[in-house]
Amino acid sequence: MSFFYSLISMERQLPIIDLEKDGGGGCGASVEMSPLEKRKSMRKRLPEWFRTSLPTGKAQASFNGTKENVVEHSLNTVCEEARCPNIHDCWGRGTATFMIAGEVCTRGCRFCAVGTVRRPPELNPDEPRELADAVKKMGLSYAVITVVNRDDLSDGGATHYRDCIQKVSETNPEVGLELLCSDLDGNLNSLEMLLDDLPLKVFAHNVECVPRLDSIVRDPRASFEQSLKILRYAKEIRPDLMTKTSLMVGLGETDEEISEAMAMVREAGVDMITLGQYLQPSIRHLPIDRFPEPKIFADWDGTARELGFRAVASGPLVRSSYRAGLLFEEAMGGEPVVTRGSTGSAVSHIISAGSATSAKVENP
Repeated sequence: MSFFYSLISMERQLPIIDLEKDGGGGCGASVEMSPLEKRKSMRKRLPEWFRTSLPTGKAQASFNGTKENVVEHSLNTVCEEARCPNIHDCWGRGTATFMIAGEVCTRGCRFCAVGTVRRPPELNPDEPRELADAVKKMGLSYAVITVVNRDDLSDGGATHYRDCIQKVSETNPEVGLELLCSDLDGNLNSLEMLLDDLPLKVFAHNVECVPRLDSIVRDPRASFEQSLKILRYAKEIRPDLMTKTSLMVGLGETDEEISEAMAMVREAGVDMITLGQYLQPSIRHLPIDRFPEPKIFADWDGTARELGFRAVASGPLVRSSYRAGLLFEEAMGGEPVVTRGSTGSAVSHIISAGSATSAKVENP
């Protein structure tokens, strides 16, 4: 199969500080270290709160069943390829994430581990069927389909994305579907064609970072403004869909900028938001600026709820597709994700369903 092999943007591995920015050598140092030794010496370890717990009972049985199907049918998911820290939690709840349209991207964002080429291979015409079969074999109840940017195509890949979603829905009518889409190079006609009567529950597109950092973090063809345009128009043409976005922190932003960015996203009509810690995929990628403590993520959770978001997941290990099915249920009026049986990574000042805000933070 030729789909969903690449790493997603926030890979779970130890981040490494940019040597050119933070060059080594203490006072009186006279021994020249090799590049490898420098990289080892500058390795920045994850804080103590970067941990998750394994599922138990029915959740563990569900995870085992999904894992067996993946192994038996030689399937590949973003969940495994990106070494996502929440894989046990999501697979234990019948949710998985797939990447389509190739293994490489036409853009070169400085936070992302996906490979970049100007002319990627042609699309696989069998991918819609292969994807649909994979979702069926895994026995999922909810699937997230994410994509690479395909600026080489006149429609930004929209026709192919549509074909994949429709085939998955035809083969698995009982499975909830979420599309984590590219910005289609800002092409609103492509977006309108893509979403026309498409069987989705959620349309997601990530703004990634605060506006000030666009030129540092994202490819020049991407921007906070363009992302908001896509999200806003998606809501206008399909008001029945929940819309969703994600912000990374630790890229050089301030707490105030995070709050301001969330306000702009909410003003654009976005229903759901996730916030998570950026982790540096390799020495070639942007260095980590900071590790906000879980309490700060809980504060952002509170801010997002005050702004009117219908579903929120905020925490150091939260990723854009974190508990996607449950987040959709929360947006539709269900129990907040952060109060569900917790093996998850989200943190909040909410301590139980329907409770008043509390100063207590539930650690991941």
